[in-house]
Amino acid sequence: MKYRLPGILISIVMGMLVDISVSAQTKLDSLLPVRGFCIDAPRPAGLDSFIRFIDNELAPRKVNTLIVQIEYHYQFKSHPELIDSFALSKADIKRIVSVCNKNNIRVIPQIDLLGHQSWANHTGKLLRAYPDFDETPAIKMPAIYVWPNADNLYCRSYCPLHPDLHPILFAVIDELCDVFESNAFHAGMDEVFYIGDDKCPRCGGRDKAELFAREVRAIHDHLQLKGREMWIWGDRLLDGKTTGLGEWEASYNNTYRAIDMIPKDVVICDWHYDRADKTAIYFAMKGFRVITCPWRQPSTAIIQINDILKFKQESTTEMNYRFLGIMETIWVRTDIFLSNYYTEPPSNTPNENTPWNCFRVMYGVIDKLQ
Repeated sequence: MKYRLPGILISIVMGMLVDISVSAQTKLDSLLPVRGFCIDAPRPAGLDSFIRFIDNELAPRKVNTLIVQIEYHYQFKSHPELIDSFALSKADIKRIVSVCNKNNIRVIPQIDLLGHQSWANHTGKLLRAYPDFDETPAIKMPAIYVWPNADNLYCRSYCPLHPDLHPILFAVIDELCDVFESNAFHAGMDEVFYIGDDKCPRCGGRDKAELFAREVRAIHDHLQLKGREMWIWGDRLLDGKTTGLGEWEASYNNTYRAIDMIPKDVVICDWHYDRADKTAIYFAMKGFRVITCPWRQPSTAIIQINDILKFKQESTTEMNYRFLGIMETIWVRTDIFLSNYYTEPPSNTPNENTPWNCFRVMYGVIDKLQ
């Protein structure tokens, strides 16, 4: 049997549904203003799959911030010599922007700056195109990479004081932000092992914290000219020795003192993958807005969500707005992530430590906050 409701009653019911939906969204926005997802740029051949993932998986879970690790995989007009392999076109990027706009997702491009100019025994595009920018040119890339090694080579860095560096970087940053229609840029700046090398004619003997802070300020000030925010990973601003956090999640080369030398409107992405370390409090107390970032351990991500909610609830008015939210980070290629996400049976349990399961579990917990 079918029942027909009077038109006015349908309007009332529909209005209640809209009010409930808006109320749930408002509550979620107040609890976790940033609900993020950070992933490698897709290959052009995988763009359709990536677009569907945004539409079908990120949007329904109320993800509202997408960091795309674009690096140099874009067809730059300003500096075509920096175009890396499988470069996305302007039309490709606009498709990403379009699906994000449709779903009210803020999209932010990333290029790793300062550190991460190489990986294993492969030098990145910037230093291949401009070898003079290398902070440690005397250190040769090994045929087979192992860690640890005699040169303490993890990733190469560029020299932040090279006079020709910033005009090139700023041009590609501007071009990316323009094509992404973004009012923010993620500059990376994590895991910087090489900085202020004694053999560098420009950096040798200088304070490593001041060098790091100077580079943050230079990028920040350029972005600010066009009203754009600067986002960075937070590990170089933590003291790895005193805290016991180690040399990846924190600094062993004294860059941590830069936390008192950089602008307070820089957004800190505070990543911890094996433990739910409470360093978000430290960043907030220093005056920064902070986003907590898990990776592949669902049980850790659950603790981190609860921590953020607790920090906000128990903080002063001056502090609580600085705890912005949480962002899942993916450190495998996009096609590999999507393949595993769609082919592995979803367990939705905190015991399966994979980034695709962490994503599911983490946003399952967030969904229950509405």
